[in-house]
Amino acid sequence: MVIVTGGAGFIGSNLARVLEHQTNEDIIIVDDLSDGKKFSNISDIKICDYLDREEFLKSINKNDNFLKSIKCVFHQGACTDTTEWNGNYMMNNNYTFSKILLKACLQKNVRFIYASSAAVYGSSDKFNEHENNESPLNVYGYSKLLFDQYVRNLSLSKNNQVVGLRYFNVYGPGEEHKGKMASVVYHFNQQILDHGIANLFKGSHGFEDGEQLRDFIFVKDIAEVNLWFYQNSHISGIFNLGTGISNSFNQIAREIINWHGKGEINYIDFPENLKGTYQAETKADIGNLRKIGYQKKFTDIHNGIKQYLNSLVE
Repeated sequence: MVIVTGGAGFIGSNLARVLEHQTNEDIIIVDDLSDGKKFSNISDIKICDYLDREEFLKSINKNDNFLKSIKCVFHQGACTDTTEWNGNYMMNNNYTFSKILLKACLQKNVRFIYASSAAVYGSSDKFNEHENNESPLNVYGYSKLLFDQYVRNLSLSKNNQVVGLRYFNVYGPGEEHKGKMASVVYHFNQQILDHGIANLFKGSHGFEDGEQLRDFIFVKDIAEVNLWFYQNSHISGIFNLGTGISNSFNQIAREIINWHGKGEINYIDFPENLKGTYQAETKADIGNLRKIGYQKKFTDIHNGIKQYLNSLVE
């Protein structure tokens, strides 16, 4: 039996689906369905139980045997809004809750695979997992970094697997509920559908119009890497999870326009509220992930966008 926190969310639901299809494990999903529309992400997944986040937290705190039959917790639940500046809210969701859950897992020898973020790198132009490269630009990135640091300071026994995966820019099916935090792939597609125009930022941070760069990774690849760590329980550590390739926003928009066979690109002023908190370029150094044995190729941006957009019209 395994638990997926944030299991009705974007990445969590894709992960739960892969676990259902590729393992024999019973799946418990933990989430907050205040946004009831997220149910559609898990309506096709066979799960053995669903727990509300607060109910789950109470069960951990009150019942020493609650995790007794659990093999692994895939901790995907978090506040992922990079524009949220309520630090108390962010730290409670992303740091304190994660510490409580990890402590309970370590006490019961339950494996713990969690979502970190490339936001920990912030203003850095180097993207390997060395602490000298970590310089978050917002409280979201700081909350993720602080938990990574907490994990680094643990003394783990050979029976404890703890893995942190620093997700870069994830896109794919199941992100519709995320609103402004959905990927630019989702937003550009909606803009083309609604108005025939994709709005990209004008030049900034030394880049020409629409030439800012991100490492975009397809959500199914994220799920596959989580599964691989589950199948390799002897490996612990914090690892980047991106493709190791950067693509410009112009390229993303052109892929979507080509898929539709119509559409134009429009450049808009760089938003005031993002100045000083924006990562203009990301590119995962995946050398450590490759060194430990993960050799599967990642989905290239052309095929990833094609699969994603095809899924939206099925």
